[in-house]
Amino acid sequence: MTPPTALIIGGGVMGLSAARGLARQGWRVTLLDQDPLPNPRGSSHDQHRLIRHAYGAEQGYMAMVDQAFLAWDRLWAELGACHYLPTGVLAVAEAPGGWLAASRAALRQAGHAVADLAPDTLPARLPMLTAAGLADAFHTPAGGVLLADRILASLVRLCAGLGVSFRQARVVALDPEQGRVRLVDGSTLAADLLVVAAGPWLPRLLPARPVRASRQVVVMLQPPAALQAAWVAAPMLLDLANDGGFYAVPPVAGTSLKLGDHRFAPDGDAEETRDASPAEAEAILALARRRLPGLEHYRVLEARACYYDVTADERFILAPLGGRGWVMGGFSGHGFKFGPLLGEALAAAVADPALGALLPAWAAGLAPPPPGLLASGA
Repeated sequence: MTPPTALIIGGGVMGLSAARGLARQGWRVTLLDQDPLPNPRGSSHDQHRLIRHAYGAEQGYMAMVDQAFLAWDRLWAELGACHYLPTGVLAVAEAPGGWLAASRAALRQAGHAVADLAPDTLPARLPMLTAAGLADAFHTPAGGVLLADRILASLVRLCAGLGVSFRQARVVALDPEQGRVRLVDGSTLAADLLVVAAGPWLPRLLPARPVRASRQVVVMLQPPAALQAAWVAAPMLLDLANDGGFYAVPPVAGTSLKLGDHRFAPDGDAEETRDASPAEAEAILALARRRLPGLEHYRVLEARACYYDVTADERFILAPLGGRGWVMGGFSGHGFKFGPLLGEALAAAVADPALGALLPAWAAGLAPPPPGLLASGA
């Protein structure tokens, strides 16, 4: 019997995870991306991404993190290598209540370990920090750093081994009803299944979907020699300042210390440059300067932009497009951690229409996982 065919648009963590899931179920998969893989312009391309349970009051996504860890374990077993470093999470805030308090309550209700910390004790634990202005802090031992670039390269090799075909081509138009795409050279391709996982290029291909591209700037640093060991051993830092906070990813496994902004830029175009201006870099450093004394002694290695695909409510879209199509989008800055899980879920859903009907609400963090989803191994 001839196996069913699938076209996947986009070679980030979502497209590659979907390709893996479908290939493991016997689909003949072709993955299209306009750039060589791993695509350095893609949302997934970076030294690291984070995985953590703290999600404010969003208990749906918090619960999905447990399922995501299991999916990553399945991937590590398949790869024969683990590209994850546990660090724990330190969350600090300048005022009581808000996201930090909501996260603490949700975590404890779900049975996760949370240790409240007196802010004035932090510098003794973490000498790179100052507690000035802090009102609240907690630490959770679960969570850590996913080595994103290594994961993407491993997924490309794994998918190739599963028989996935890769083609560098730019898609300019879609026909989900027919499972057909038109390429920039005017040629067309068609398959039994079309999966659109185009990240920040999604608004160009599906303008009716409520997704926009957002330009996000990160700054990569080398800490002073006296603080390097402390940073390598540090937890990821989530700083919830009143007028704009930042996050810091520790320089584990030979990576750089990364600083970024929690907030999403109002707009962006995925075709714009990834170079960050000095003003954009300074805006990130200014957020961190009040928490990291002596920041002027850190060496700036790089400042660059990436582009996320974001919905207004920051909820994921994993849904049928009608006919032969599915869309994976709206993953903003927190979708990477769910890549293998959502790829497995998509593969299960296209084989089971009843499951597929329940998947969008679960992926949006608004419903528990459909029973058949976990039974499928996802």
